[in-house]
Amino acid sequence: MGWKIKSFDELSLSELYQILQIRVSVFVVEQDCPYQEVDGVDQACQHLFLEKDGQIAAYARLIPQDVLYEDVSIGRILVHKDYRKAGYGHELLAKAIEIISNEWDVEKIKIHAQVYLLDFYRSFGFVEVTEHYLEDGIPHVDMIREKTH
Repeated sequence: MGWKIKSFDELSLSELYQILQIRVSVFVVEQDCPYQEVDGVDQACQHLFLEKDGQIAAYARLIPQDVLYEDVSIGRILVHKDYRKAGYGHELLAKAIEIISNEWDVEKIKIHAQVYLLDFYRSFGFVEVTEHYLEDGIPHVDMIREKTH
């Protein structure tokens, strides 16, 4: 079906259900990390996702300034386990950066990255701005990507 970008109110009930289902599957079940996945932020966000074979294959949440952070942020970045190693993670992050760069008037993008993905995020121009820290038992680091002019 292809890439879609939708506001919370534009999501169909089926899309919303699939998004929440895949996020819980990846971040709570796969990572064995009980936390409040449905956090009250989704309503303010844009939801970027790829549908393949009737399911969500890749997803990211584009978070406006002053919702979670002072800066725009990309969060809940994931690829369904059946679609990993197919390049969708790179496509997803590139599309998220492109949308923010072209449509949002911001100078930088912040991510709250899991440490094991540092090289992946660095390849897109993100740089670490904090020391590594544990969140819900998983090593994280905050990273920023400055707008290139």
